[in-house]
Amino acid sequence: MTAAIVLLVSGVFNFIVWPPFYRRTAADPRAHDEHGKATRFLRVHAILIGSALLIAVVSLVVGILTITRVLAN
Repeated sequence: MTAAIVLLVSGVFNFIVWPPFYRRTAADPRAHDEHGKATRFLRVHAILIGSALLIAVVSLVVGILTITRVLAN
């Protein structure tokens, strides 16, 4: 049960932290070149943030499934 709670807290934390970080990254002058195209800086950060959010979704799902199974027994 404790592990499930840690997974839930971790998932929620990631959904709170990463979207504002992406907004700040996208607004950074290094995020776009002089033609307005996304730079490697933005693409790398977008991939990292997307990966973190995917892991957060998995954590939330596993945490919820674990808690529901524990409560059902």
